[in-house]
Amino acid sequence: MCGIAGWADVGLDLTREVDGVEPMVRTMACRGPDAAGIHAGEHAVLGHRRLAIIDLEGGRQPMSAPMRPDAATSAGLGEGERPAVVLSYSGEVYNFRELREELRGFGHTFRTRSDTEVVLHAYLQWGQDFVRRLNGMFAFALWDERDQRLLLVRDRLGIKPLYVARLASGVLFGSEPKAILAHPGFRARIDSQGLADLLGLAKTPGVTPYRDIEEVPPGCVAVYDRHGLRTDRYWSLGRHPHEDDAEATAGTVRALLEDTVTRQMVTDVPLCTLLSGGLDSTVLTALAAQVQARAGEPPVRSFAVDFTGSEADFRASDFRPERDSPYALEAARHIGTDHRLIELSAGELTRDAHRDAVLRAHDLPYTFGDVDTSLHLLFRGIREHSTVALSGESADEVFGGYAWFHDPAAVRAARFPWLSRMQLITPELLAPAFRAATRFEEYRADRYAQALREVEHLPGDSPSERRMREIGHLHLTRWLPALLDRKDRLSMAAGLEVRVPFCDHRLVEYVHNTPWDLKTPGGDPKGLLKRATRDIVPRSVLERRKSPYPTTADQLYEKDLRARTQTLLADRSSPAFDVVDARELARLLEHPQGHFDTQLRRNGLETALYLDRWMREYGIAPE
Repeated sequence: MCGIAGWADVGLDLTREVDGVEPMVRTMACRGPDAAGIHAGEHAVLGHRRLAIIDLEGGRQPMSAPMRPDAATSAGLGEGERPAVVLSYSGEVYNFRELREELRGFGHTFRTRSDTEVVLHAYLQWGQDFVRRLNGMFAFALWDERDQRLLLVRDRLGIKPLYVARLASGVLFGSEPKAILAHPGFRARIDSQGLADLLGLAKTPGVTPYRDIEEVPPGCVAVYDRHGLRTDRYWSLGRHPHEDDAEATAGTVRALLEDTVTRQMVTDVPLCTLLSGGLDSTVLTALAAQVQARAGEPPVRSFAVDFTGSEADFRASDFRPERDSPYALEAARHIGTDHRLIELSAGELTRDAHRDAVLRAHDLPYTFGDVDTSLHLLFRGIREHSTVALSGESADEVFGGYAWFHDPAAVRAARFPWLSRMQLITPELLAPAFRAATRFEEYRADRYAQALREVEHLPGDSPSERRMREIGHLHLTRWLPALLDRKDRLSMAAGLEVRVPFCDHRLVEYVHNTPWDLKTPGGDPKGLLKRATRDIVPRSVLERRKSPYPTTADQLYEKDLRARTQTLLADRSSPAFDVVDARELARLLEHPQGHFDTQLRRNGLETALYLDRWMREYGIAPE
């Protein structure tokens, strides 16, 4: 896992512009603490920061192929040779071994054991369509000197981030906005409509709150050449007939999961799992333990998070019915993992340095407060022992696990389903001028309608089947990318690579096309996943109600949140009040202590606070 950054301009000589790219690359040091490199060509400068995972010695980047007739046979350059193709690559391709053998059949030879070299050779062999052959999570830049063309490639589900900015005659790119913002010729400005998109949890593909910065959409290749910048889509979530019965469907899901976990455990550095005691993390940990056992390796190491005093402070609710820790411990004992608990105090969650680290990781005023802070601190703790972690992210989206999938009112509502229980900020808390200028509610309704138009149906689908497929599609294309982005930023800020086996596109495609009654037999959330894995999961976990990532119940956290908000309200010069209504924010504080006992109720205050810090630190305001 790594960070990339660079600059391409077919109308400008960039050989003297390396100084403009070096600060961009430095911002990616957290994503790649092990090595750095820059390739400077006439019209493209590609930078790279490396977190070494596979082939620790041989996978250095940017990686080049030479400009000579037998270019497809070597990824190394001889003395005086010019590169034909240069690659700066972030991510993992899990089928690189099979691709390498296939490429050897075409006459390619390899000097390293890295998947990076396989990606480079795959492009040399198959051209731009090579990306369809890749199974993995990736975001990379590939400069082809022969065609004076830059490809910016992002994986199908958007697991790894990638951003591009249009200049007068060229483009800047980076794994995160901070790379582009570090370029001396780029000025940070807010795009108010993009900010409304973020605050409204619409997550429209490509949209960011920065003017002139776009996100390369999942499943797309952004192509820059002498004709400008365009985006080509190579993958979308389609609709196909499902012919398997319940038993065969469960068997296919199990086979795909076993294959995916086995592939994603390939690494030359220590690996662990995130084990919350929920179904998803328990399934992955159990499958990982089987892989370890077959290889004669030591038990899988697993990690969970909890909060000081949580046993006494916790109060059950419909949103969060139970604590994780007892289930995580039971799952660890059942599977036989080397389990470790990372316990966090309210003091750690409220520390300025930790909250600031979350802001800088996101580059956005996007936070779920103590959830994000604790997640980042969990990743920091894990990084002391492991470099790679497996996570159960996306199982709820794929298998229909969220409560609102099973709430008739949320399913019927003509809006994004998660808004029934999860919002960053309510429309009432927005400043009237910002709300009117961005048409906040209307815009969000428009984005919802746009997302629905992307869903494919079969003629024989019933109305209920069509609606549940729409709900699933919305989650996979609008909700999941936001969660994947959060996990990537907070983990990579700690130098930890998190892999997400439930995002394997083969599994996603298969289950998306599985009828709702097979996914949730008898209305049982994630019933298909349970049927496919019940032999490796404790009964208590199989029967457990869905519970989201934990939050602290320590009232010290709420007191700190209230105090920070009071300080913000005392400074009416804050740029945040261009977006947030100060009077409505003050009214939130009129509720008694304990009112903000769920994450949903805290989000308005947290968002206002992060808006203030983001706009001050990045020196930007709505335009």
